[in-house]
Amino acid sequence: MTQDTTKRPLYVGLAGMGTVGGGLVQLLKKDAEMIRRRSGREIVLRKVLVRNLSADRAALLPEGCVLTGNPADLTDDPDIDVVVELIGGTGLAKELILKALANGKHVVTANKALLAEDSKELFDLARSKKCLMRYEGSVAGAIPIVETLGGPLAGNRILSLHGILNGTSNYILSEMTTRNMDFATALSQAQELGYAEADPTLDIDGFDTAHKLILLIRLAFGLDYPFASMPVKGIRGMDSRDIAMAREFGYRIKLVAIAKLHDGDSKDARMEAGVFPMLVHHSLLLARVGGVYNAVRLEGEASGPLFLHGRGAGALPTASVVLSDLLSIAREDRPNNTGFAGDEILPTAIVPPEDWRSEFYVRLMVHDEPGVLRDMAGCMADEGISLAQVIQKEKEGNVVQLVFMTHEASAESMSNALHRVAEKGLLQAEPVYYRILQ
Repeated sequence: MTQDTTKRPLYVGLAGMGTVGGGLVQLLKKDAEMIRRRSGREIVLRKVLVRNLSADRAALLPEGCVLTGNPADLTDDPDIDVVVELIGGTGLAKELILKALANGKHVVTANKALLAEDSKELFDLARSKKCLMRYEGSVAGAIPIVETLGGPLAGNRILSLHGILNGTSNYILSEMTTRNMDFATALSQAQELGYAEADPTLDIDGFDTAHKLILLIRLAFGLDYPFASMPVKGIRGMDSRDIAMAREFGYRIKLVAIAKLHDGDSKDARMEAGVFPMLVHHSLLLARVGGVYNAVRLEGEASGPLFLHGRGAGALPTASVVLSDLLSIAREDRPNNTGFAGDEILPTAIVPPEDWRSEFYVRLMVHDEPGVLRDMAGCMADEGISLAQVIQKEKEGNVVQLVFMTHEASAESMSNALHRVAEKGLLQAEPVYYRILQ
């Protein structure tokens, strides 16, 4: 790897030829001349690792490239400079990356689950071997957020970030909002269109978004937020009544990843971070992110607010940023794998979720009887919560929907207040409440 890189091609081994892998092969063939002009050398795909050698391939392989079922054909081939891991998961993928790094090969991956839950060993090994490990494709599809945080925004102290990072969930919420669909119908449609997996758990329960948020926290703040400690709530079972009520108040419900620092520049600064359905006012750009699109809103101390928006998934959008990682390696970028010198990521001090403060949207199903609103408001007042707006909706038998917006309160106060309401026997169903993005 010390040869004249202005003449010698960059030889690549690809692990996985599914949706994104097939898109990468397509771009490497179609845009070969542009790639050579941008990087000063060719990028040549030598070998592709697949599970089933007889299956149809998503794209035709370039001349001279061979299929293999043996990971060692990628990791142990002395001619291969870069291993691109697109198989996903945390088992074989980790073994493959570790072996590639141990053999002095650079790595490109889009594996957000592995990087979020179990990456320290990978980054430590990459640093010790002076190898690049690039992962633009792991967060927000075609949006170049990893490069943006590590490059153009490196001179900013990032104060907060909010993101819509999962196209499946955003598509479902968009269809529920614009077409008045219920959750089950919107999910089924997303699956039919290929926007949702047969098992959509990671997407609709918020874990895919949480994986991506962990990576963004490292890049934006240089802090390690443990995935196991992150509060996560997805959109499973979202009620169309809450979608409609949010619209009446002027809001849209979105699955939002949020991270912000507390206590300013103090060395004891704490972080508030998590994934939740939130009410976003219709005037904000995040509220207008529709379909399978993703977006990230950053607040920089020097730059002020910035907003990045683009396709969050798909073969070519994600493959395009995987290719950008290969181009960076082809240009011989210096290893800087976490955005901070030495790759040293400090543990974060966490703001307990119960201490978070927010305005809230609350929907209660209660008996249509005199004094119910008074008793409910009393429970809120006992916890220091004041009501901003209250709407009573149509009756269902002797049960009525009571919907209200609160002024700012802590999550613990809201939980305690709703517990008081339940203890008084006022509730006819589980209460629904969401934070409001401020």
